[in-house]
Amino acid sequence: MHFSLIFVSMDKNQDLLNRRKLATLGGGKERIDKQHQQGKLTARERVTVLLDENSFEEIGSFVEHRATAFGLDKQRFPGDGVITGYGTIHGRLVYVFSQDFTVLGGSLSETHAAKICRIMDLAMKNGAPVIGLNDSGGARIQEGVVSLAGYADIFYRNTRASGVIPQISVIMGPCAGGAVYSPALTDFIFMVEETSYMFVTGPNVVKTVTHEEVTSEDLGGAKAHAEKSGVNHFTAANDVECLKKVRDLVTYLPQNAYELAPQPTIFNYTKSKLDQIGKILPENANIPYDIRKVVECVIDDESFREVQADYAKNIVVGFARIEGKTIGVVANQPSALAGVLDIDASRKGARFVRFCDSFNIPLLVFEDVPGFLPGTDQEWRGIITHGAKLLYAFSEATVPRITVITRKAYGGAFDVMNSKSIGADLNFAWPTAEIAVMGAKGAAEIIFKREIASAEDPQAKWLEKEAEYAEMFANPYRAAERGIVDDVILPEETRAKVIAGFKMLEKKAETLPKKKHGNIPL
Repeated sequence: MHFSLIFVSMDKNQDLLNRRKLATLGGGKERIDKQHQQGKLTARERVTVLLDENSFEEIGSFVEHRATAFGLDKQRFPGDGVITGYGTIHGRLVYVFSQDFTVLGGSLSETHAAKICRIMDLAMKNGAPVIGLNDSGGARIQEGVVSLAGYADIFYRNTRASGVIPQISVIMGPCAGGAVYSPALTDFIFMVEETSYMFVTGPNVVKTVTHEEVTSEDLGGAKAHAEKSGVNHFTAANDVECLKKVRDLVTYLPQNAYELAPQPTIFNYTKSKLDQIGKILPENANIPYDIRKVVECVIDDESFREVQADYAKNIVVGFARIEGKTIGVVANQPSALAGVLDIDASRKGARFVRFCDSFNIPLLVFEDVPGFLPGTDQEWRGIITHGAKLLYAFSEATVPRITVITRKAYGGAFDVMNSKSIGADLNFAWPTAEIAVMGAKGAAEIIFKREIASAEDPQAKWLEKEAEYAEMFANPYRAAERGIVDDVILPEETRAKVIAGFKMLEKKAETLPKKKHGNIPL
């Protein structure tokens, strides 16, 4: 009797091991091979690359769908097309779900959705990021409305988790229809070139409704969403590169809204950059330059991680480190549209500022802005409302905020770009800064219109008055006299001033007026 019990126990143990092995096979070897032939990793391989070695703990590996209609009772797979669990990235806890395209096309069923919701609930309870690896054909049509309800359950949790824990979506295959709205609600989206795409309606529907011929890649591929829509924040050439970029981004982020970002103890800074920074700006204020060169001279070596680099290039946003501490950088880019603010730049900047404020990441702003982009296209598409988004985001932010004006700071755009009047903690200006309502040329034309018109040589008079206005207002000293700028500094002093400023602001405590939430101009 004693021996028979041992044999029964061994059989049950072997049964468990067999079931585990079956669960790891997903949709089977043939489908796994097809996944590899398409240049894609499997769902499990992706989790292995993303997380620290041997750190993944799976939850729900034996879950199966409950549907029987349309032959689903004969298509049952352990895990139901999504791998869920938790592990670590550089030793820090994260929660992960990875959709398995080899199982019924990664389609979302009632139980598939429940597994994802389970992971999101745990992430909220324990204050850790959620990373979703998306590779799915969409809702499981055979299950009807319950699969749609599953999406809604996920959307609801995305919204509740917003601003509480970082949420990252990694698109590693198809993501279409209602499925796109979960990534859209998360903080950052990564896409893989050639193998991933997102759209609400696919090429076939587009052709039927609008008669447009378009491929999946052109309609919703990584490049399209990186350059045209701004939906995609980071692009990678393949699955492995993409997952490594996710691992890197996580090192800049805190676990949740109640903690600070991790602070590496070792950082490097090349002191020769202090000599370079003063040589970046051209002598002619109308000649463009790359603001990223200025940023690189202030931050720790090789620490800048630009976000949405291919979208709205007239503004640069991204994460960096100063003395090992994470900061968010927002900078006008004179080399693209002269650095003007337009609809896309305003939206891009506002979204990034709000993320940083949600997760206690101090903001460093580099300002060189000639104003808002004029024209009927911008006005009719709502530059007023969209520009107000950036204004709202900065005004609402309670994290430490420092602005450095390198050159132009004109009109309403000066106010919007983190001016002291909307709550910036410190504002510095270089000697090259021009802080005024508008450029000297336009201002002279308005202020001295009659004098110019009545002069013997109107053109010469105009140039004379332009120089007069420039001497009076196109400098940082009027603003410094009024305390609108805290100090005028040499370019090579910028890093030291910023370090001292953020150190001073470490214990900053500011709260917004009590309210349910504001009504941002959407």
